[in-house]
Amino acid sequence: MAMNRQFVLASRPVGMPKESDFRLIETPIPSLKDGELLVRAMYLSVDPYMRGRISGMKSYAAPLEIGGVMVGGGVARVAESKNPGFAAGDIVDIYMGWQEYAVSDGRGLRKLDPAVAPVSTALGVLGITGLTAYFGLLDVCDPKPGETVVVSGAAGAVGSVVGQIAKIKGCRTVGIAGGDDKIDYILRECGYDAAFNYKTTADYSAKLNELCPKGINVYFDNVGGPLTDAVFGLLTVGARISICGQISQYNNTKAEVGPRLLGQLIIARAKVQGFLVTDYAARFGPALAEMAGWVRSGKIKYREDIIEGFENLPKAFIGLFRGENIGKRLVKVE
Repeated sequence: MAMNRQFVLASRPVGMPKESDFRLIETPIPSLKDGELLVRAMYLSVDPYMRGRISGMKSYAAPLEIGGVMVGGGVARVAESKNPGFAAGDIVDIYMGWQEYAVSDGRGLRKLDPAVAPVSTALGVLGITGLTAYFGLLDVCDPKPGETVVVSGAAGAVGSVVGQIAKIKGCRTVGIAGGDDKIDYILRECGYDAAFNYKTTADYSAKLNELCPKGINVYFDNVGGPLTDAVFGLLTVGARISICGQISQYNNTKAEVGPRLLGQLIIARAKVQGFLVTDYAARFGPALAEMAGWVRSGKIKYREDIIEGFENLPKAFIGLFRGENIGKRLVKVE
């Protein structure tokens, strides 16, 4: 009997996740019922949000149970189909988790055309990652031409796209990233107007004041912590802050005690809003069409950090929290 390799959650991580927090198992590939299809993974995604799903803490989604298949998106090829809407060989975008095979009834699947764009982009710039940048910037922050947009985690999968959309909208962009190679990437390839390496910068407030002499109109926050604290002091009147992620906090074993800065929002009459990209699901189609146009025209460039081998999924995931990736990190299975 053909077997399906899966990574399940072996234990809840304490602090930085370890490879031993995940266990590789094999289970039989189930037979199909009428209306179902079997897919085999080509690419699987690793993303920072997964850290929250395995923490066991209350969040916007139920935590993954011990022994459950690790969650995540994938691009997969249809291996067998008893669903009239799909044929063997079709390539789909599917939320299948960390496993080589999955069975679906076809609902929620998006067919992909390799002639339009590399299918891997469905997990990155032309998928949830790109949509997160799109709605988190345009809907939450409504950037105006000439405004200064600051992005933390600017070399990551979301942040690198945020900066480019802001440039399309006529904004001045300032990126924050952790490494000289990342700073070079966002300045040279993503078109950021200015940037700094937070790992080699002693005074974040002073650096931001230098790079944003007219203040900060929009802040897209992927990291939280001291970087975000420094931004609050430079907000202009009417500034908007989009809270997309807090990756600097995800592996803390106890909450950090930081400055209490909400009073700055009164002074600046500023708005802070958290969001989930799924809130905008009804508008995914038009947004992806616009994003695809920007990619085809070269207005948005993207980078994929591809790790080979299904067995390397835990290592690839842990590497996100060590800042190893530039752009979207994927694991190539097929």
